[in-house]
Amino acid sequence: MTDQISETAAIPAAPLAERLRAQMPYWTVPALAVVGLLLIADVSTWSTLTLAGLAMGMLIFIMASGLTLVFGLMDVLNFGHGAFISIGAFVGATVLLALGGWTASESLALNLAAVGLAITAAMVATGGIGWFFERVIIKPVYGAHLKQILVTMGGLIVAEELIHLFWGPNQIPLPRPEMLKGSWVFGDVVVERYRVLAVALGAVIFVGLRFALVRTKLGLLIRAGVENGEMVEALGYRVRRLFVLVFVAGSALAGLGGVMWGLYDEIITAQMGLNILVLVFIVVIIGGLGSVEGCFLGALLVGLMANYTGFLAPKVALGSNILLMVVILMWRPRGLLPAGKG
Repeated sequence: MTDQISETAAIPAAPLAERLRAQMPYWTVPALAVVGLLLIADVSTWSTLTLAGLAMGMLIFIMASGLTLVFGLMDVLNFGHGAFISIGAFVGATVLLALGGWTASESLALNLAAVGLAITAAMVATGGIGWFFERVIIKPVYGAHLKQILVTMGGLIVAEELIHLFWGPNQIPLPRPEMLKGSWVFGDVVVERYRVLAVALGAVIFVGLRFALVRTKLGLLIRAGVENGEMVEALGYRVRRLFVLVFVAGSALAGLGGVMWGLYDEIITAQMGLNILVLVFIVVIIGGLGSVEGCFLGALLVGLMANYTGFLAPKVALGSNILLMVVILMWRPRGLLPAGKG
């Protein structure tokens, strides 16, 4: 027993500098918030912008989480992810507009039920389309990144045309349910009701994904299949089926994000998925490929940066997230928390 204790004691702890360096990515969001406070120099304005930025970041995370699973775990450059966002938004809008009595009601329960049904319909639709997309378009080009870019971009264009065919070429207004309109005011701080829902939903999805990938047998098999697919196949598991499941889940999350973003903007277009796709890829790259935790941090950084620069320097706001990505990659070329570290 004494020998075991001495052997344990002999294992050197990681150097303090190394441990601090490993924790630095987690401090990027608070650090950006502090910089924002110093530059804005008004606590109430800063608080409103910060809460709005965190909510925006959560919405981006919902859409980017599906892509980081597919991109990082399956090594698939899926530009068709934007199509799932747009289709999810239109399917969700169809349900919400059909439930006009529920969304116009002053009952929060009915409002949330309508949003829940819209999200469910969008996730089922985009999950099913994702399965077809993977089987028909992605399967023949596994391992060929250039072909993946070409065929998935083609799939995105076809999806936009199908949206025009089924829902028409015009943008569709998508008002929020009655009890999700407006804001709460706490002193000089304004908090939009809908943003609170976005933060809560984003947090639930983050916790659920982390739990599924780290704490469940399915998550273990998926991660093991990424590292050594042949070994997992030898144990009797079908790695390809696991990857199809990942693709379907990622597509469904894109559809969910499309509904939430449509309600955020209160208007939807066939091109919305393509417009958001650049932002989603920035988040995935900043966070580190395949890392749900890194994607979460990256999305919050992007949301805060967009709100702070939009207030301080509107002319540079559009390029601010490109600058953020450049700075992050110069510091950590693989992203904040690449797969295997987060």
